[in-house]
Amino acid sequence: MRALVAAATCLVLLAACEREQRRFAEVAPSAGRPDMVRLSPLTPGGAAPAASPRGPYGENAWAVSEGKRLFQAYNCNGCHANGGGGMGPPLMDAKWLYGSEPENVYATIVEGRPNGMPAFGGKIPDQQLWELVAYVRSMSGLLRADVRPSRDDHMQVMESEQARRPQPPTSATPPGAEPRR
Repeated sequence: MRALVAAATCLVLLAACEREQRRFAEVAPSAGRPDMVRLSPLTPGGAAPAASPRGPYGENAWAVSEGKRLFQAYNCNGCHANGGGGMGPPLMDAKWLYGSEPENVYATIVEGRPNGMPAFGGKIPDQQLWELVAYVRSMSGLLRADVRPSRDDHMQVMESEQARRPQPPTSATPPGAEPRR
């Protein structure tokens, strides 16, 4: 009877586990550029354009961590200082000049932007572009917490210097007593 209960418990636990599928060599749904990138909610004639495809890797933790690896490999951190902003704008804040939607970030990487951001269209494979898009969006908290990659060890919050300093030895003289001379 115990074996039957244990087997049934194992089957229930295995059926309850849900694991994300990792697609290692996938072509992004949009072959190339998104059809329409919206920089503003304003549209001529008042008609809203059809929704363009969302980034394919916004829910895939492995692809976001690959985007993190590519961000360093392509030296994006050289200008964006690991997302905090340097020569390039910060990627960890809530203000995005050209939009924070996946299509906007994709267009920024592919086409570049005036005054500094070079165009990488045709130089980076489409799959890697979408992985970079997912990672860049994760830096400002636009993805779920369970999808976002962790910080590198050198960026972790360290114990403060004061907490590590040894405290001076306390005197052995009881309070209120005269020190020996």
